[in-house]
Amino acid sequence: MKSVRATLLALTALLGLAACGEGAQVSTLPTPREPGPDSVGYFCGMAVAEHPGPKGQVFLRGQSEPLWFTSVRDALAFTILPGEPRTVVALYVSDMGRSTDGREPLSGAWVLAHDAVFVVGSTAVGGMGAREVVPFADRAAAERFRVVHGGAIYRFGEVPENLILGADGGLASAPTAPAHQ
Repeated sequence: MKSVRATLLALTALLGLAACGEGAQVSTLPTPREPGPDSVGYFCGMAVAEHPGPKGQVFLRGQSEPLWFTSVRDALAFTILPGEPRTVVALYVSDMGRSTDGREPLSGAWVLAHDAVFVVGSTAVGGMGAREVVPFADRAAAERFRVVHGGAIYRFGEVPENLILGADGGLASAPTAPAHQ
């Protein structure tokens, strides 16, 4: 009798937990935007649309408009610099695998930074004239880029801070072999 009662209590608890999930609000990510004439870089204050190369946008909790970054390096720096908000809901970066010329991403070519891979330390120069962190949604596209332009491939959160924040964005000292396979 005790085992039947224990089983019923366990099933009731499991059903209760499952029911909690059914009524809970499902969190959805904001949709990435395209930079317009009023989109200015968070750090530099310059028009994002006027700068070639990959860009970033960060959505913070409670804000409907993204913070814009004229370079992916700056967007990644935002996530690790002390004093910046820690209420990031979504960070989107340009998917450079969706580019016709290898320099400018196509409209709508955004990928969540957590889902992207980044080529760091390549010969690529971003919109601000500094060496750039180049994001890709597809690892094979990143590898093809790396073979031609050099650098190392990292996942989000694995790029060493000194390669983001160091001199010249730290990118001059990045290794030339992939760090992660």
